[in-house]
Amino acid sequence: MNDSKWPNLAAMFFEQAARNGPKPFLWAKRDGQWRPLSWRETAAEVSALAGGLVKLGVAKGERVILVSENRPEWLIADLAIMAIGAVTVPAYTTNTTADHLHIINDSGAIGAIISTARLAADFLPAAVEAGSVEFAVAMEKPEAGEYGEGLSVHGWDEALDRSAAGIEQAAAAWGPDDVACIIYTSGTGGAPKGVMLHHGAILHNCEGARDALFELGLGDEVFLSFLPLSHSYEHTAGQFFPISIGAQIYYAEGIDSLGPNMVETRPTIMTAVPRLYEMMHSRIMRGIEKQGGLKKALFMKALELGRSRHQNPGSLNPLQRIADAVLDKLVRDKVRARFGGRLKAMVSGGAPLNPDIGMFFTGLGLTILQGYGQTESAPVISVNRPGRVRMDTVGPPMKEVEVRIAGDGEILVRGQLVMKGYWKNGEATNQAIRDGWLHTGDIGELDEDGYLKITDRKKDIIVNSGGDNISPQRIEGLLTMQPEIAQAMVYGDRHPYLVALLVADAEWAKAWASENSKPGELKTLAGDRDFLKALGGAVERVNKGLSNIERVRRQMAADEPFSVENGQMTPTMKVRRHKLKEAYGEALEGLYPK
Repeated sequence: MNDSKWPNLAAMFFEQAARNGPKPFLWAKRDGQWRPLSWRETAAEVSALAGGLVKLGVAKGERVILVSENRPEWLIADLAIMAIGAVTVPAYTTNTTADHLHIINDSGAIGAIISTARLAADFLPAAVEAGSVEFAVAMEKPEAGEYGEGLSVHGWDEALDRSAAGIEQAAAAWGPDDVACIIYTSGTGGAPKGVMLHHGAILHNCEGARDALFELGLGDEVFLSFLPLSHSYEHTAGQFFPISIGAQIYYAEGIDSLGPNMVETRPTIMTAVPRLYEMMHSRIMRGIEKQGGLKKALFMKALELGRSRHQNPGSLNPLQRIADAVLDKLVRDKVRARFGGRLKAMVSGGAPLNPDIGMFFTGLGLTILQGYGQTESAPVISVNRPGRVRMDTVGPPMKEVEVRIAGDGEILVRGQLVMKGYWKNGEATNQAIRDGWLHTGDIGELDEDGYLKITDRKKDIIVNSGGDNISPQRIEGLLTMQPEIAQAMVYGDRHPYLVALLVADAEWAKAWASENSKPGELKTLAGDRDFLKALGGAVERVNKGLSNIERVRRQMAADEPFSVENGQMTPTMKVRRHKLKEAYGEALEGLYPK
């Protein structure tokens, strides 16, 4: 059932473009200045690129890979693909050539749209090797060269067909059940699976988000897009939801420029991941410690009173209420100004938010709404509502989303937001969707008011604090291929980077100890700095072949092998992660700076 007034995402965009016409829509910084594209100009570009893709042979249902950092052309390319009934396959800019090769081969994509020469250098060799990609459109055309037999590379302007007619009318033909995009997400075996999201699923999410944020008084909203658009969270919440409410989108220059960009663009709504809050928290607290004295005292008092007011409404006495109002001007206004000064809400998702971090910003006058979802649900399942935030929960389910808890505690989800399935993987689809219910792989509970709380992860996928899904098994497999390492466990859920627990190869450790005049027992060597440095050399070799988010930044040595006898492995020789975390969790946490 499609409750949206639009049949598909492209039709939604074209209708909003017709309504908003000359109003500014997409903003990017060029030559130090923020420059806009109007809704009308964007629609013309979408139509021209859609016409160009038709000329290049793209037909309904065919897949086109999109490799680009966030920029106006990302949205234009995405909508152009969808306008002709084709399927967008977003790829991360951090993908290696091997990652691209897997996605090309699995998706059977016939074309690609790439932004920079640097990204093309990683993608084009995979396209040539795969052989199925017939063309690539380059926003910034790479240097001329032989790309491979049958593969043509076109510049952006060269690919546009400005004489194309009837694109907007044709776009209305696709229905809500047609696949809009295939977003690849890591599977427990390490090979990414392609999640097929139909137009209706993303439209359902947009309608749910509008309902959840309704009481904010949605009007002329401004979004600042900085999370990767290849991630389903930003794809829906940072692109299609703004389109659905006629909002403006600014594209951040990068994570390093996020602070200045927030001040310049003054967003009203932002989609964020816990890592942003962690970074901002550290930066703010370092500044306060440096200032010290009265400024620090006022800041800490504002934080204390703000927390109390949120956690126990009505608990402040008359004097505290006066102090709270004064501190709102002296302290909280300055904090809000760092976020642009007109932020109505920041929606946190992609990874679990530490409640203490959430309460820190709440106490300082910012509204943080933590939500929950996954790629397979387009992605948002639940979110806290303004004025009714429970920071230790991910809020109640969104509009027309059913959530129930299975007998084993697993969270099950039903509704139009559920994916059509995994591309060319019926077995995985049948495991994930049973009797219409999406089995999330997460463990949780619903409280008496219907708020959802995530208590554990049933699957082993690591979700870092930036919201990236990382398969530990793949990295562990590469680590244990090194002669120095016998066993490994990668760790990093909710953290900014990965660390590893390593078991040294017994023979290598014995030889190293002999050569370096050290005692040979693992229990003793585990704390030896030189020994850890030697193990680090093996880690560095593995890191060279990994993407940035997969690299292991620090490591420690286990004082005994993982075994069935000590309970750290199953009888089928699988690592029992929870047991290792019990034994080494405190030490692994110690690898992260406080």
